[in-house]
Amino acid sequence: MDHLHRDLAPLSEAAWEVLEEEARCRLSAHLAARRVIDFAGPHGWSYSATDLGRIGRIPGPSEGVSAAQRRVMPLVELRAEFRVSRVDVDDVDRGASNPDLAELDEAARQIAVAENTSVFHGYEDAGILGITESTSHRPIELGSDGDQYPTAVARATDAIRGAGIDGPYGLVISPEIYTGIVETAEHGGHLLFDHLRQILGGPLVWAPGVEGGIVLSLRGGDFLFESGEDLSLGYLDHDADVVRLYIEESFSFRVVEPDAAVSLRRST
Repeated sequence: MDHLHRDLAPLSEAAWEVLEEEARCRLSAHLAARRVIDFAGPHGWSYSATDLGRIGRIPGPSEGVSAAQRRVMPLVELRAEFRVSRVDVDDVDRGASNPDLAELDEAARQIAVAENTSVFHGYEDAGILGITESTSHRPIELGSDGDQYPTAVARATDAIRGAGIDGPYGLVISPEIYTGIVETAEHGGHLLFDHLRQILGGPLVWAPGVEGGIVLSLRGGDFLFESGEDLSLGYLDHDADVVRLYIEESFSFRVVEPDAAVSLRRST
């Protein structure tokens, strides 16, 4: 038995497969950060800290002896709980293909947004500095409408390139801005999308949890996400009516090169 306690759940293998597939689909749609940063791992649940490769000097334990302590970044554990009806999961074993998994969908969205927010905007209580907090460049105003976005994105790529950092570049943007691009008069936004991709040389990423937008280099090595336990389903408890489950992960994140990203602020 492992720490997820799945063997204790009153769920069949078929029910677990349905739950995992639903979670996978929902998470894939919302996990924006993983599309533009380096992902290492997963290293397992017992993996507790990222080695930073540095030391901090401390007083020696006795005369004539110097000392230093290795610096590490502890991993943070995130968990989002949800419930499924026992009737619905039993129906899966009867051949039902559309159980009600609304709470699972919401839990997947919540933990994905938490991961995105931690990477892009930081998580102070976990000691994580996000990309927008770490960048060495001044923020750039996006402008009040889509026609101004290419100019802002071009300025951002020029700033990164001017710091000696190659592309291709990617753009992660809030759902509101993404929708605004889609709704532009230029044929549903397709011409604007194409223009932005030509400037970037890389993707535009719909990113729930992001405020404004971020242009960043995709060359690799600048933004490091280290996974202990990757997103997994676990069991809490159950009663006659519902089974309580959760989605869980552990990770650290750090910015290695602050010059490799520029924040874009939406004009008010």
